[in-house]
Amino acid sequence: MEVALDLALIFVLRTLDVGMATVRIVLLSRGKKGTATAIGFFECLIWVIAVSRVMEGLDDPLRMVAFAAGFASGTYFGSLVEEWLAIGQTLIRIITPSDGPSVAPAIHDAGFGATVLNGDGRDGDVRVCFTVVPRKRVDDVLRIVHSIAPGAYLTIEDTATPDWHQRIERAVRR
Repeated sequence: MEVALDLALIFVLRTLDVGMATVRIVLLSRGKKGTATAIGFFECLIWVIAVSRVMEGLDDPLRMVAFAAGFASGTYFGSLVEEWLAIGQTLIRIITPSDGPSVAPAIHDAGFGATVLNGDGRDGDVRVCFTVVPRKRVDDVLRIVHSIAPGAYLTIEDTATPDWHQRIERAVRR
């Protein structure tokens, strides 16, 4: 019974520390240094406890399996948490033929900004609409686009959102 509890503890600890690592890395990429630092502290503490449990029984391969399984589980768990948090902004590019309906007015009506540029596409003139929305609201914009221009070509990418005003002030002072 004690061995089973130890294996479960190793698995749970690894799931937590790897899940936290996944979220920490995402937070760092989004400029959330303070929160990422705090998570890093607890992540490391949990990792040390998990490793110490494995080291106490190196002759037991099940401890190593629990450690590795916790790593895999933590990777999956961390990605689910990151999706749920949906921190940051996303850039959506919407490319439609210029002779079709414009999606920009509907995007504006939904409370989002949108910038439209005219372009020359493979099959003729196109309209390129750019909008930056909170990651949690991407599906809202996709539904709008699909209802107006179901054949639109879209690209979606996360954006970095550092505090540009502070960076500009630092650059100007130099």
